[in-house]
Amino acid sequence: MASSLIFILLIGLTGWIAFREYGRIIRNIRLGQDETISGDRSQRWQNVLLVAFGQKKMFANLIPAILHLFIYVAFLLTQIELIEILVDGFVGTHRIFAPFLGGFYTFLISFIEILSVLALVATVAFLLRRNVLNVPRFKKPEMKGWPSRDANLILFGEILLITGIFSMNGADVLLQQALPEHYHATGPLAISSWLGPMFFGNLDVPTLQVIERFGWWLHLIVVLGFITYLPFSKHLHILFAFPNTYFAPLSPRGQMENMPAIMNEVKSMMGLATDQPAMEAGADIPEFGAHDVTQLSWRNILEAYSCTECGRCTSVCPANITGKKLSPRKVVMSVRDRADDIGRKIDSGNPQWVREDLRQEGVHLTASNFSDGQSLFDLVSPEEIHACTTCNACVEACPVLINPLDTILKLRRYEILTQSAGPADWLPLFNSLENAGSAWQIAQDRDHWTKGINQ
Repeated sequence: MASSLIFILLIGLTGWIAFREYGRIIRNIRLGQDETISGDRSQRWQNVLLVAFGQKKMFANLIPAILHLFIYVAFLLTQIELIEILVDGFVGTHRIFAPFLGGFYTFLISFIEILSVLALVATVAFLLRRNVLNVPRFKKPEMKGWPSRDANLILFGEILLITGIFSMNGADVLLQQALPEHYHATGPLAISSWLGPMFFGNLDVPTLQVIERFGWWLHLIVVLGFITYLPFSKHLHILFAFPNTYFAPLSPRGQMENMPAIMNEVKSMMGLATDQPAMEAGADIPEFGAHDVTQLSWRNILEAYSCTECGRCTSVCPANITGKKLSPRKVVMSVRDRADDIGRKIDSGNPQWVREDLRQEGVHLTASNFSDGQSLFDLVSPEEIHACTTCNACVEACPVLINPLDTILKLRRYEILTQSAGPADWLPLFNSLENAGSAWQIAQDRDHWTKGINQ
């Protein structure tokens, strides 16, 4: 009775924490601007199946991809055993599926055990890659501190989960022989049938029962801890990679988002028909681009929460490779950090974060009136966004279809078009384009060479 009560309390507490924290993240994503999602739905579902579920882009690096596949498939199939644990916990039974599935149950648990061993090998390999082999993309400045600890915590959690599985199954195999009336036969399991007798063969029945229950509870607690930990971890991509790949742009690589206000002004200057009238002299100039997450699209923020922090984008970035400050991964991480910061301040309800011109007695802090005097430019320096060559290497490399370039371009557009700032050595280019329609400072008009061709 006490065991069932503790089980129900743990499930309830986990559900409450998960509802609160995942709701917080969804609220943070909705801080972004609306964006219309259009295009072929079948192509979007194909992206979900091939890229998110099928891990297609991971296989650009074969060995890490295979190791990741071991953990990924083991994670998926272990949920079957977790479902049985949950049912047993609520109903008070033991291996409730075994009598109904018979030989298939033996095959299923054996397959999970084999995958768990492979996942253990992959986990140890990843720990070595991160902490001993010092793979360069895991040692970039943005990975110091929490990002590095976060990756290791999940890997250690994986080891605990596998320990729970084999403690439970190994002791259970021996208990089936000692107390067949209480422990339903599972058949010969691929690993536990020899691992259990090897480690626990000389133990008495009460000790075996303690070990079996220890493994059962360890498995459950690690999974519940993982659910509540995900909202604070880069491993949130396990869930968000699926919507992110669905909502990823279907346009060709390198196609930039148009700015209607700019396009209409250019058309007006060229005497072409426009969708809207040109801006009147003295009218307020609209803001272009984005300087904070609230000016980004909700999809940009979703990308930030979907980031795996694998660093593939940064490892192929030509600016980063040549020693420049830009790291596409760091830009995406900064968007997530800034969204978290704004969310925490909104949740605090502190009136000091209400925009000054709206601050008055009785006004409650909301996302629409929030202002803390900071922006994304406090996390991403102009030097970083200037270094981007817009080559799309980062976009192509991302295993979950994140587009760091889109955020970089929006920041750059805000700096240049709204703040009228930017590197001094870019100004001659801008002036030449504005005055002569050419990137080069040539006195003659760009189309001068065409004059007299037909004469």
